[in-house]
Amino acid sequence: MNPALLVLEDGRVFRGAAYGAEGEAFGEMVFNTGMTGYQETLTDPSYARQIVAMTSPHIGNTGVNDEDPESGRIQVAGYVVREPARVASNWRATGSLGSALRDQGVVGIAIPGTRALTRHLRDRGAMRAGIFSGAAAGGGEDALLERVRLSPSMEGADLARDVSTTEPYVVPAIGAKRFTVAAVDLGIKSMTPRRMAERGCEVHVLPATVTAADILALNPDGVFFSNGPGDPSAAGYAVDALRGVLDAGKPFFGICFGNQIFGRALGLGTYKLRFGHRGINQPVQDRTTGKVDVSAHNHGFAVEAPADGPFDTPYGRAEVTHVNLNDGCVEGLRLLDRPAFSVQYHPEAAAGPHDASGLFDRFCEMMEGSA
Repeated sequence: MNPALLVLEDGRVFRGAAYGAEGEAFGEMVFNTGMTGYQETLTDPSYARQIVAMTSPHIGNTGVNDEDPESGRIQVAGYVVREPARVASNWRATGSLGSALRDQGVVGIAIPGTRALTRHLRDRGAMRAGIFSGAAAGGGEDALLERVRLSPSMEGADLARDVSTTEPYVVPAIGAKRFTVAAVDLGIKSMTPRRMAERGCEVHVLPATVTAADILALNPDGVFFSNGPGDPSAAGYAVDALRGVLDAGKPFFGICFGNQIFGRALGLGTYKLRFGHRGINQPVQDRTTGKVDVSAHNHGFAVEAPADGPFDTPYGRAEVTHVNLNDGCVEGLRLLDRPAFSVQYHPEAAAGPHDASGLFDRFCEMMEGSA
């Protein structure tokens, strides 16, 4: 394999071998702690404009297949692994991970120091980075570092509209139809409407910039705001749409980016986490029951909210319902006087864990109770 460089914004450089496509890639450098589900990670739209490092040391063992992608293409800006599998071995595999990266033009690097990289990011925080291989690796490290520092930051980035569907589409209910759900695609994963369809929901997936009037014109039984990439402070169009939904009293459920949009619609602020939560092993406590779920996360921003009891919003009282047991981060919100709630994580959780899948049942119960 040809040599490659990973250059971080603070000047740290990791040397390794080219993996996937050769060339150059720029993005926010983050890490994912999942030991499984690399194909779902790669195709999650929430990773737009991010270079993802996998902390699991061996990646690509099971190849790739046509059933597990969470969107129509690989979404990450770049990919960092320690040791790529030399052979893909799984009965479902239709190709190798390295070939998929090359075919879709995703620049990657294999480095021996993924643990050192992770520790560095945990100490210094997520930052801009670049991967350079082939002819792009020439010109000297100082010149490459300057190019990294000129690349766009994640703060202030409006990316939801870039990854969203451009046209509405419908995921039909599996079995008897019970509810009509309007799902705003801020970077939705394909498993999410499927989980609702399994519960009898006909899901109308709508573009990120849809208006409240467009949503309400469907006369949905409930409204869902999905996960997605970027800075929630830059997605004012989504906040405005959600406020219209809340004004109409429609049952609402939001996850991940949708949780942040919900927070902003309630008048709360959002902030950038030091290195974010990305992986499938985050412990979250439901403060209403005391139950702890191990959950799947992919977010670099969080909601600022009073954690010591109910607080007032333009839509009545609200409270923090879930907290992260690692760092105390707000992981869920709900209105006490209207049918609306959200969580910061991914209850559809492909490829797991499935501790939080019952949240879709809770959404259905809320719609049934509001009928």
